[in-house]
Amino acid sequence: MPLSITSLKITDAEYAQRNQRLQAIIDELGVSGVVLFDADYIKYYVGFAFIPTERPIGYIMNKAGERAMFVPRMETEHAKAMAAIDHVAYYLEYPDMRHPMEILVETLHEMNITEAIGADSDGYPWIFGYRGDPLSQLMNTEIINCRAPIEDQMAVKSDAEIALLKESSKWANLAHMLLQKYTKVGVGEVEVSQRASNEATLAMLDTIGPIWRNNSSYYEGAVAGYRGQIGRNAAIPHALTSNIVFQEGDVLVTGASAPIWGYVSELERTMILGTPSDDQKRMFEHMFNLQTLAMEALEPEKPCSAVDTEVRKYFEKHDLMPYWKHHTGHTIGLRYHEGPFLDIGDHTPIQAGMVFTVEPGLYIPELGGFRHSDTVVVTENGAEMITYYPRDLASLTLPVD
Repeated sequence: MPLSITSLKITDAEYAQRNQRLQAIIDELGVSGVVLFDADYIKYYVGFAFIPTERPIGYIMNKAGERAMFVPRMETEHAKAMAAIDHVAYYLEYPDMRHPMEILVETLHEMNITEAIGADSDGYPWIFGYRGDPLSQLMNTEIINCRAPIEDQMAVKSDAEIALLKESSKWANLAHMLLQKYTKVGVGEVEVSQRASNEATLAMLDTIGPIWRNNSSYYEGAVAGYRGQIGRNAAIPHALTSNIVFQEGDVLVTGASAPIWGYVSELERTMILGTPSDDQKRMFEHMFNLQTLAMEALEPEKPCSAVDTEVRKYFEKHDLMPYWKHHTGHTIGLRYHEGPFLDIGDHTPIQAGMVFTVEPGLYIPELGGFRHSDTVVVTENGAEMITYYPRDLASLTLPVD
């Protein structure tokens, strides 16, 4: 019987399968090859995680399936060691006597990518002050945007990707547990968030050991915090950290995650500091019902829009639309927001293997915000919630000493 080896890392065989699909996309688009500049696309196809800067980096594949990384000299060894590719082309620096795109043009010609080219953008994006001519102008050819089929491929997760998301959920759970434990009246949000995040990260590193890789530009380790969604500020869905001091009666909206080889889950909860008021209880119950309805509505072949429609019907039935601010959820994986979206404007059919956050929220300026978010895997038979932190009000009511 062959030996079965378990690893957190995506295998070379899976990267090869992903690239076979990318080669099929090249054929479907009728292009001579593709050039990808998006850091998450590059990570998805070759496992090379890097920090995007003003220095152009790209992944190239031609019609024959030959693969190359295009990097600055400072990233050459890094790319050779980490990327599942055939060779590395490099330039000295940006800016320099020769513009990096001149080297890219030469590389594309060497790989017989000279006619129509598939790309995620017409040239390297203007990151951190970068400037350069469009790829279409430099190559004197048509650039075909290839984002849509790539996003479609990334939206359906493999078993290995789901395993990474489940591992992320474990450490998000620990970080959130510590966050709830340390939240007290009179303490600041930054102190509590850093303490919970640091302890959870150290526990994760001790448990997983040297095989762990971050590979994420969003989080350094396991994290849990409030990001300013405290008290009335909880009514701002995307508030920013302000070092607010907790007070009795606050509505608290949390967030927790952990990067595991680049994959991130999402866990959010609404907590109440002290005995909840009747209004807080009522809005919490509505929020709970909305999220439950949405999770139960997830099933293969149903359009994403249908889930959001069902949720909005609940809003309308209970006169809650004044407190609605965003769609029901989105897919998640290498990015903490991916598509498709659980929104009335997105009619993408749900497929088994898609992983969604489910997070309908209620936001009342004079009271606060109410939102749980869970990471949910769509299966052939429905949906599986892989974040497992308690959702009920009793478990999320914090005592006041």
